[in-house]
Amino acid sequence: MKASDLFVQALEAEGVEYIFAVPGEENLDMVESLRKSTIKLVLTRHEQGAGFMAATYGRLTGKAGVCMATLGPGATNLATPAAYAHLGGMPLIMITGQKPIKKSKQGQFQIIDVVGLFAPICKMSKQIVHGDTIPSLVREAFRLGEEERPGAVLLELPEDIAAENCSESVMTPHKRYYASPNQVALAEAVTLIKSAKMPLILIGAGANRKNVREAMCNFVHSTRIPFFVTQMGKGVVDERSSLFLGTAALSVGDYLHCAIERADLIINIGHDVIEKPPFFMEQGGKTVIHINYKSAQVDQVYFPQVEVIGDLAAAVDELKEQLGGEVNFDRSYFEKIKLAIDEHIEEGAADARFPIIPQRFVAGIRAVMGDKDIIALDNGIYKIWFARNYKAYQPNTVLLDNALATMGAGLPSGMMAAMLNPNRRVMAVCGDGGFMMNSQELETAIRLGLNLVVTVLNDNSYGMIRWKQASAGFDDWGLEFGNPDFVKYAQSYGATGHRVTCTEDLIPTFEKAFSAGGVHLVELPVDYSENQKVLIDELAEKVCLI
Repeated sequence: MKASDLFVQALEAEGVEYIFAVPGEENLDMVESLRKSTIKLVLTRHEQGAGFMAATYGRLTGKAGVCMATLGPGATNLATPAAYAHLGGMPLIMITGQKPIKKSKQGQFQIIDVVGLFAPICKMSKQIVHGDTIPSLVREAFRLGEEERPGAVLLELPEDIAAENCSESVMTPHKRYYASPNQVALAEAVTLIKSAKMPLILIGAGANRKNVREAMCNFVHSTRIPFFVTQMGKGVVDERSSLFLGTAALSVGDYLHCAIERADLIINIGHDVIEKPPFFMEQGGKTVIHINYKSAQVDQVYFPQVEVIGDLAAAVDELKEQLGGEVNFDRSYFEKIKLAIDEHIEEGAADARFPIIPQRFVAGIRAVMGDKDIIALDNGIYKIWFARNYKAYQPNTVLLDNALATMGAGLPSGMMAAMLNPNRRVMAVCGDGGFMMNSQELETAIRLGLNLVVTVLNDNSYGMIRWKQASAGFDDWGLEFGNPDFVKYAQSYGATGHRVTCTEDLIPTFEKAFSAGGVHLVELPVDYSENQKVLIDELAEKVCLI
């Protein structure tokens, strides 16, 4: 059969449902093969949109998302989504086209070394040079992309290879199982936990990638050890728990760090190398137990003394059984810290100022979103406010990127979440800067018939960098811009536009948009003056409870 037909059959064997793409001339054989397949081709308006949607599919399902672009500029536009998946631990397969490799067609027109370009940000980057190698390369791509630690894979399919005849058949994928943890390592961990005076549990991004919620909840509530999370570990355990201390949203100095600094043992579950540990190890300092699918990547601030490696749920379950119930230690200090953190988060939640302050819009969005509803955050200063103040109740209900932390991913990520979860409320939360980087995907969202609310936080500037500029003592300069009329902009695509003009209208506007269904854009003027007061001045004056 034709090589492109074989490629599509191999994708079907892997269970691929969608390919997100901006095709080019060099992909036309693939497009024709897809036309005859069970796979749905989702046309996006930019390769970044395709890549971000595919990566988010991988994040939410654990199965590799697939995107496609042509050679040259089409391929280079996938570099940011590739890095997004590579750092974020999201399984992603990228298929790019290329000119014929058996003979020159147009000299060097549009030809760059795509395979070499992507090698540093992929688990595998390979050109297909013969159609008969397609089944094994596709199987290997999915194996590498999906197994821990997940990431991006690139396969380049030249147009002459796509058109040639081949005789191989597809390979049947098989389920991947992870080993059980070592009993000696488990015994060492149990000994450390039982002897600890002030242990804490840290839940990281790795625990949000697999179905470990039940095991984690059982472990936390059996041992009664308080827990905190990284930004990408939010929601693995319900954050309404009395044992939840908060999210490590800043590198150092936040209220939660009073508890972290006092702890003598950190049980670090699902630590991901891209999220620097929200504590700093030092020789002779606190002890750390690393529990994950893979061994720790050691550096100057992370060198755990005990590692429990293997299937994460199995490791946590076994540890719970061996501990045999509640771990006895004085929890009074952690309880005081939790009260202080909870009181601090409530400050400003009912503030009526307009433009609206972060504490109020975070509280308002939390009020309209149910337990399983999903918010997808773009990148900006508001991400820190959501990490600190927005409690997550279920895994992967806060799609927050604390890895590459790229702007422009919030809208496509929210679109993918809405495609996969049509019966849940889904909201993309974007700054005005990040939204405009891929705002053209509103047309894709409407064409797909999605139910999605897009909230655009408007401060007419690159707010995160402006905050960093202020915290560094520089003059406020060079980071402001103008914006379109967002209501008319949404309407021009066929979406419904809303502009909040007073704080009291915030929740009613969201409820109206969700009730109506379809794609809605809500423009929300924001006042970020609280950044300096709360995230700089108050933290500088903070004194930990003794």
